[in-house]
Amino acid sequence: MFTWTERDLNREQAEAILLPESLFLIACPGSGKTRTLTYKIAYELSRLESSRQFVVAITYTHRAADEIQERIESMGVNTDQLWIGTIHSFCLEWIIKPYAIYEPKLAHGYSIIDLHEREKILEDLCTPYKDKKVTHWDCDYYFTQKGVVLACSDQNKRPIIANILKEYFRHLLKNKQIDFELILHFACKLIGKYPPISVNLSKIFSIILVDEYQDTKEIQYAIITYILRVGIGKTRLFMVGDPNQAIYSSLGGYPITIHQLRELSGIHIEEKELSLNYRSSNRIIEYFGNFNIYNTNIEAAGNIRDYPSLISYNDSINKDDLADEIVKLIQYNVEKLNIPPNQICIIAPQWFHLATMTRRLVVRMPQHQFDGPGMVPFARDIENFWYKLSRIALTEPLPTMFVRRLRWAGEILNDLKDVGIDISKISRRLFLRECNSITINESHGLAFLRQFFDSLFLRIGIHYQNFTQLEKAHQAFFSASESRILRIENEGIDGIRDINFFKKVFQNRSGITVSTIHGVKGAEFDVVIAYALLDGIVPHFNDNDSNASARKLLYVIGSRAKKNLHLFSEAGRNRGRLNFYQPTQQLQSCAFDYDEVYPT
Repeated sequence: MFTWTERDLNREQAEAILLPESLFLIACPGSGKTRTLTYKIAYELSRLESSRQFVVAITYTHRAADEIQERIESMGVNTDQLWIGTIHSFCLEWIIKPYAIYEPKLAHGYSIIDLHEREKILEDLCTPYKDKKVTHWDCDYYFTQKGVVLACSDQNKRPIIANILKEYFRHLLKNKQIDFELILHFACKLIGKYPPISVNLSKIFSIILVDEYQDTKEIQYAIITYILRVGIGKTRLFMVGDPNQAIYSSLGGYPITIHQLRELSGIHIEEKELSLNYRSSNRIIEYFGNFNIYNTNIEAAGNIRDYPSLISYNDSINKDDLADEIVKLIQYNVEKLNIPPNQICIIAPQWFHLATMTRRLVVRMPQHQFDGPGMVPFARDIENFWYKLSRIALTEPLPTMFVRRLRWAGEILNDLKDVGIDISKISRRLFLRECNSITINESHGLAFLRQFFDSLFLRIGIHYQNFTQLEKAHQAFFSASESRILRIENEGIDGIRDINFFKKVFQNRSGITVSTIHGVKGAEFDVVIAYALLDGIVPHFNDNDSNASARKLLYVIGSRAKKNLHLFSEAGRNRGRLNFYQPTQQLQSCAFDYDEVYPT
């Protein structure tokens, strides 16, 4: 039986883990949510009574899944009966792959298109509507059990987008393709139409754990609760998240209530909370508490709770002077307050807000590195086979990376098996040895990857070009990567093609992080600097509930900070030809005693 000491977990965390019933857990920022989830998984694995049972954990990102699994393995817990991954991976692995034959649109084969190919198809379909200013960015959609929901709130564009999506779905059907949203749609359709699927899964799954429930869609709740309902309590639920951080409403995410969850699942579910914040100072918690919509309990409990945090807000600086001011803030925090550069994060609402800023900071501060998702030099499509293989190609065979790389090797071999390749003689360790034996002297990142891929498949005796799915994924990976690199180069970032830039992608962050608000969720930093906090941007002009949306975004920004927080609603950003963006109203109306900060 997996155990721990009082130093490992607090009372709230231990009670949540030991509870034998299903649990709905509301966790405030910095409350050790991931730690609690990790210990719960380890505890449940140690209690399995049959080799046929599985513990299933559904995370919002693949990175989170990797981190949790590594933590569990470092505790010495056997993870052979753990399945962990995103909801899309779950639906593919447990529903679509084994039961696709029962869905006419999948029964004769299918391939999954990546984000780049999806954009290309939609761009072509949007071309006739250029005069209406409809682009592929307007064509986001998601499924509910009732059908398709358009993400765009512009009523003038919606009829056009509806027609574009009809053509898009016809194109996918004709070419036997599905995208990520269709993965969820078909999984829900299968599990709803064929109850034996849920019955089978409920017998296999001892417990389903769901992280970041507040970003879960209606169709995802439906898939999970189908299994819980037929299991009649045999399969338990452990769902954790923070409703105040539900910032994906435009894409269908919403924080379900305990009453809705009980009704959907048909099982008894307890409700508890984690209220002790170990991340931030009292002052930081007091500040982002101003945007706490759901009135969740938050209490400072960490070692820095009494830290004299600096919290500043500037709504008068012009956008042309913003980069210089941010440079001063970085220098002040690093040189005067001894904050490590990798503990500083610069946040803006969208990546295009960060592109110019990053370029300016790189020029002004050549002594610092800048890391961020928008600076990844190749297509970061997590379901693409070649992206998965690039993780091994671009990481060193260090002892500290062995477990992670071994798991990646397993994923790659499973993908090869799925396309019909005999891998019976290739173990994960053998595959890794072949990867580690490859030596390539090439400074160009994409050229390095091409040579690595070709060399590896030559060594293991597989002609990937003979397999349509692998060949199409290969073309998509390099086409998307080249487009991404050109876009980043056009934004003024030099050296993006260098192999060293590529290898940074899978390393721990070493420089100053630049990220969007959505991209920084789950992370924490000593210092957070956020700008472009302007009405029409935060909240976005498309948001139906602008007040709640703005508060949640500000809550996420503030709760990332441990020590210092610097906010900007800069002047001078054009909104059309004659107007300018104004500061976010919810930020301006927040009555707080901000600090005057004059870095020197």
